[in-house]
Amino acid sequence: MEEIPISGTASQKRQARLCAKKLAIFSLALIALLVTSGCDNRERLYIYNWTYYTPDSVIEKFEKEFNVRVIYDEFPSNEDMYAKLKSGGTGYDIVFPSADYVSIMIKEEMLEKIDKTKIPNLVNVDPVVLKFTDYDSNMNYSVPYYFGAAGIVVNTARVPNYEKSWSIFAREDLRGRMTMLDDMREVMGDALVYLGYSVNTENRAQISEAKDLINQKWKPNLVKFDAESFGKGFAAGDFWVVQGYPEVVFEEIAEDSRMMANTVFFIPEEGGPAYIDSMVILKDAKNTDLAHKFINFIHDPQIYAEFADAFGFPATANVPARQYTKGYMGEGMAWYTAEDLEKVELKRDIGAALDLYNDAWFNSIRVGNE
Repeated sequence: MEEIPISGTASQKRQARLCAKKLAIFSLALIALLVTSGCDNRERLYIYNWTYYTPDSVIEKFEKEFNVRVIYDEFPSNEDMYAKLKSGGTGYDIVFPSADYVSIMIKEEMLEKIDKTKIPNLVNVDPVVLKFTDYDSNMNYSVPYYFGAAGIVVNTARVPNYEKSWSIFAREDLRGRMTMLDDMREVMGDALVYLGYSVNTENRAQISEAKDLINQKWKPNLVKFDAESFGKGFAAGDFWVVQGYPEVVFEEIAEDSRMMANTVFFIPEEGGPAYIDSMVILKDAKNTDLAHKFINFIHDPQIYAEFADAFGFPATANVPARQYTKGYMGEGMAWYTAEDLEKVELKRDIGAALDLYNDAWFNSIRVGNE
């Protein structure tokens, strides 16, 4: 390559040569990246899923078995997922909405019909779970991924005395050390069951009462509503009590044996909202065949057991997987049992009443959240 003459002082010349050298290195790196990317002709599957919800090991095994590449994107709540898709956030093949949003997405014709002939492992899905899916009990548009519930995680070294109740968020002595999920149906569902109502109530007065409880008794004690960083905040010791999913917290503290010993998760005695998250294929999906292969792969009993064990889950949605589960990190632990799930209530599509929840949440409770 011919060297371009550089004019100026010696210092200016040295600086110019240094800049030219850096530019050349950057150009070579960019070319290498483009060449490498261009050589990767593997088929791609685009997944939009909850944070901390499919183990890397499972994704890697799927990629290796089918010689494909998975592009994995995450969302913190159903509301965020739905808003993104409705505002033009397309390009995904598989999404993992909860039951109430599966129902909404079916009604709005956002989903591709499932070709059951391509998913022989559907026989492994628990019929008991399917009984809850009256919105799609024949799995025409959705395949259950997991049946579970959020609850409360407590640092017992900081909070040695507590009741297993949603009332913990009313404790002023814990002000500034607690968070709840930034998830409308979860938080409002907690307040509703604490008041003795259904998580699916369509009663205006009951919804208003739940809103007042959150605003007047719970919210003043919270750092914020948080569905993304509560696990990291708990691990750092910033938060002592969090409402959320146990797998998120325990994933963050897995290497800290002392904190593991001082951390408990429970579903409050009043119960709470339950969820069935399902795998659905979007109407505009480009890789429907690969999407069907992924759904079938997840419901292979050994793969499903690997997923459940990674997060300390009981294998709620896949019956034969239960004979392969070993518990969290192979230590036989599960954060809750099937008996715990008997006291929770599945969140359902509440139709037009959703506007009452939206008004309470976005125009009152959520205002001022940082």
